[in-house]
Amino acid sequence: MEYRDLIEEALKFRENAYAPYSNFKVGAAVIMDDNKIYGGCNIENASFGATNCAERSAIFSAVSKGNRNLKAIALVGDTSTYTYPCGICRQVISEFCDENTDIILVKNANDYVIKKIDEILPGAFTKKDLQK
Repeated sequence: MEYRDLIEEALKFRENAYAPYSNFKVGAAVIMDDNKIYGGCNIENASFGATNCAERSAIFSAVSKGNRNLKAIALVGDTSTYTYPCGICRQVISEFCDENTDIILVKNANDYVIKKIDEILPGAFTKKDLQK
């Protein structure tokens, strides 16, 4: 699958990040099963617990509009290395993805790697665990 548009959206959303405390801007974009793209950026807060990550901002935007099936997510933070989602974001991604969902770690429009949820969150606690 071609992810150029998704990656470009993640890069654009990174520019909107509000990161006055860490100075670490992050952007994310998700494509859902209806092929719509939603984006988000990290939004920090003086009360650090109120901070929201880019990945969750993008996913929550999609879910709030009724989309719950994540096809792919692109994430860009530090453009000199691949930025992985934090633990909380990995758990949120696992809630809305399946084993085929692409997790795209981006340095720039031409340099990225694609991972699957089992690679970044092995043994995830999921809805299936609650149904046992």
